[in-house]
Amino acid sequence: MSPTVLLDVVIVALLVPTIIYAVILNRRLDVLRRNRDELGKMILAFNEATVRAEAGIPKMRRAVEEVGETLKESMGKAQGLRDDLAFMTERADSMANRLEAHLREARAAVKPAAGETFAAADLPEPLGMDKVRETGEGARVAGGIAPGPTLLSALLSEDDFGAHEDDRSIAERQLLRAIQASR
Repeated sequence: MSPTVLLDVVIVALLVPTIIYAVILNRRLDVLRRNRDELGKMILAFNEATVRAEAGIPKMRRAVEEVGETLKESMGKAQGLRDDLAFMTERADSMANRLEAHLREARAAVKPAAGETFAAADLPEPLGMDKVRETGEGARVAGGIAPGPTLLSALLSEDDFGAHEDDRSIAERQLLRAIQASR
């Protein structure tokens, strides 16, 4: 065989895989060209979503600030109510202690001697019962329930209503006015 024929056979042998590779590459390029339009649409959609997200950030910041301010206000009110409740609880404890001391004094004053007994009529009348009784009589005559003094208003002394008005919270002042009105 001559060297030119041999060279032609080698070139043909190399051209066959090159042609096969070119066909495969051409198919892949066709797929890429077809998907290029879809890729462009996806990029546009992504850009639009990014623009909307950026536009929404200031609105979200404003909403968060408004919620934060509302939460601060609510916490401030809750703090004030907690303080008022703590103060009222302290006042109620002191009133309960005073009532307990009065009750001990009354029991000590009424304590019978050894072997002596007494009836409930021998006990002193509770504080404010005359007003409660008067109101109850008026209610029975009228056939309804009268808004007479309550047990709480009967237990509170006059100094609970009068002095130190400036030291009290709004809620306590309103409560004391309601109790006074029921007297």
